[in-house]
Amino acid sequence: MVTKYEKDREQSRVAASGQFGVKKRAWPKRLAITLLVLIAIACAAFYVYTSDYYHAGKTATEMMDGLADSGQLQESESGIALGDSQAQTGIILYPGAKVDPVSYVPLAYEFAQKGYYCVIAKMPFNLAFFGIDEASELMNAAPGVDSWWLAGHSLGGAMGASYAASHSSELQGMIFLAAYSTNDLSTSGLRAVSIYGSNDGVLNRDALVENESNLPQDSLMEVIDGGNHAGFADYGPQEGDGESVIGAPAQWSETASLVDEVIESTR
Repeated sequence: MVTKYEKDREQSRVAASGQFGVKKRAWPKRLAITLLVLIAIACAAFYVYTSDYYHAGKTATEMMDGLADSGQLQESESGIALGDSQAQTGIILYPGAKVDPVSYVPLAYEFAQKGYYCVIAKMPFNLAFFGIDEASELMNAAPGVDSWWLAGHSLGGAMGASYAASHSSELQGMIFLAAYSTNDLSTSGLRAVSIYGSNDGVLNRDALVENESNLPQDSLMEVIDGGNHAGFADYGPQEGDGESVIGAPAQWSETASLVDEVIESTR
């Protein structure tokens, strides 16, 4: 015969077991909800971060509109191209972090004036980190070009070096604009030139020196006197940067002349 005490204890055990079972089954659901919330927060933070980027200045936007109207500039989903697509040498330009690619139209125009076909790569979220291999598509789109150089500004230079490390046979050389390579290109067979402004307040000079050994031995280091970090494009002042003494147009012109000298010396 079951006593009242035993019956009550059994009922309490069953109730407790049911409660614990419910709690146990609820954990996967709670964990899934927590993960979804964290993912949503991360996505929102990333959206806010990438939405706050450097927009192209008036000079660049007006130049782009004018060149497009005259047929000297072609824009696609992957890039902005200037110059003759049948030119002997082409230059692909990777923008700096969170910089509108249109900002580099004035510099690309200077390259085109020197006889080069120049394509500014459009990066996902304006970050070259997410478009390291964009050069392949841009080169394939211009089969008439005989040889290619890859240029990169700031983060674009670092990501360009990452591309060059595994595609050296497809390139003639690298152009670093206020940038350096963390990849070893010393035995890549590429030519390289590093250009930066004397008043650059963003470029890590210590890292520039420390990573110099990653470049081929015959690489050149050129300093634009009075230039700064943002002066390679037209997107306004950049936080932490020094003041440009010579102005952006002079920096674009001098950069194109230095690059032209280096490319011509390889022919």
